[in-house]
Amino acid sequence: MIALDLIDPEKPRRIARAEFNRMVAMGFFEGERVELLHGVIIAMTPPNDPPHASPVQLLAELLILGLVRSATVRVQLPLIAVDESEPEPDIAVVPRGDYDQAHPDRAHLVVEVADSSLRKDRLVKGPLYAASGFEEYWLVNIATKVVEVHRSPTGDRWGSVTVHGRDATIHPVAFPALAIPVADFLR
Repeated sequence: MIALDLIDPEKPRRIARAEFNRMVAMGFFEGERVELLHGVIIAMTPPNDPPHASPVQLLAELLILGLVRSATVRVQLPLIAVDESEPEPDIAVVPRGDYDQAHPDRAHLVVEVADSSLRKDRLVKGPLYAASGFEEYWLVNIATKVVEVHRSPTGDRWGSVTVHGRDATIHPVAFPALAIPVADFLR
């Protein structure tokens, strides 16, 4: 990657979400996993390693079963976010609706399962999800076997961040009756 100070005062050109979507539709990224963060196209790590894939699958199953007819659970699909961003979180719980023409721009819960992506998920995506007004963000840290639960977004910050180990049970703020034992998805 080019060091930005070497091209100063020039700046990289940001991509608008509409441009990005046209490029996707034209097949520019066929066979690649990419997302748009703050107007920059980011290559994503393939989700094929079991330590990452297993918690995504298990948590998605728990959420789907627990939220039937209450919300839609999307797995590794785009969301519309602020600042020309279209991230692809591991899981997003969004309001029920018709998403045939556009990706959702609201989320009750967004989840990232992190191993090699921990820094990006915490320092880039976390603030992006807060700024987008998503109600809650869970960062599942595979290495330390904890879930960081971020709630009460204000601007690009979270008003509340709590850490839950494998012995905890988490209740999503939008669905307080739903109990999700951490040990059931983070083994």
